[in-house]
Amino acid sequence: MRSFHPVSAPIDPVYALNRIAWLLERRRESSYRVEAFRRAAQAAARLDPDTLRERALAGTLTTIKGIGKTTAAVMAEAAAGDMPSYLSRLQGEDSPMPYDGADDMVEAVIGDLHSHTEWSDGGAPIEEMASAAQALGHRWLAITDHSPRLTVANGLSAERLTAQMDAIDEWNRHHGNGFRLLRGIEIDILDDGSLDQTDEMIDRLDVVTASVHSKLRMEHDAMTARLVAAVSDPRVHVLGHCTGRRVLSGRGHRPPSTFDAEAVFDACAANDTVVEINSRPERVDPPDEFIEIAIAAGCLFAIDSDAHAPGQLEFKILGARRAVEHGIAPDRIVTTWSSERLSEWLAR
Repeated sequence: MRSFHPVSAPIDPVYALNRIAWLLERRRESSYRVEAFRRAAQAAARLDPDTLRERALAGTLTTIKGIGKTTAAVMAEAAAGDMPSYLSRLQGEDSPMPYDGADDMVEAVIGDLHSHTEWSDGGAPIEEMASAAQALGHRWLAITDHSPRLTVANGLSAERLTAQMDAIDEWNRHHGNGFRLLRGIEIDILDDGSLDQTDEMIDRLDVVTASVHSKLRMEHDAMTARLVAAVSDPRVHVLGHCTGRRVLSGRGHRPPSTFDAEAVFDACAANDTVVEINSRPERVDPPDEFIEIAIAAGCLFAIDSDAHAPGQLEFKILGARRAVEHGIAPDRIVTTWSSERLSEWLAR
């Protein structure tokens, strides 16, 4: 993916499929629909470009595993030099995430400390997440898949995390264009505030984003102690989606955890632990009043996408808008920092 701005014909058939997948992800369409376009793009990318064009124009692409009637039609239109109608329709729709005056902040955010891949509960491999982040203007991206106890999200054991770190190191060795992947984890904060991974593995990571995923309705004082213990751990860099709330209506709704926000954010400030502004539209976490408390406490912030697919990296727009609304200076947001400055801070 070279760009995520509207494109015009002629375009590469594989690019057209990936672009459609991106736009569907941004709209949070069903994973089944998104994956149909991604699978077709992967199948098409394995063909020689001339063969792909010939088969697209001949109408024989559907005989290839992973390519269906709709995706073949997209490639046929692109191969004929036309803008695929499916892509044209999506690009003609209003963006679900307008900048609303946050243009400068969106441009300033050049990194992300919270993203997921197919290693846990994400929908794309490391390579696709890296490519999408670069196309979005990022200079670095932390891969932070889940830790072992979150089995529902296919959390990584120490062995699988080791393999993933090796894969990230390998990617960095072969991509010397100034963009960097960071070895990270979204680590579960356990009931007593301890961390869900071995000390040896934590020490090998570049970034530790710590979040609560269980017993979200824990009693107020116990949850306060749990969070204070976690953010006071010198190995924790970021407190992720601190209240765990979901602001959707109906079955998707989840009330926020209750805790002493002043105590938690004072501990974040005292221990140089960043407060995440989680940009997922169903989270909007922390709530506005908590952001104000964190500002008053002197905390640093991270505008994070919590992306589970390449198109969701663009969620950063929503976090950027909230940061602007609260008057947070860009320099106080670590995801605006260069990779060099970030590395110095991470090694504190």
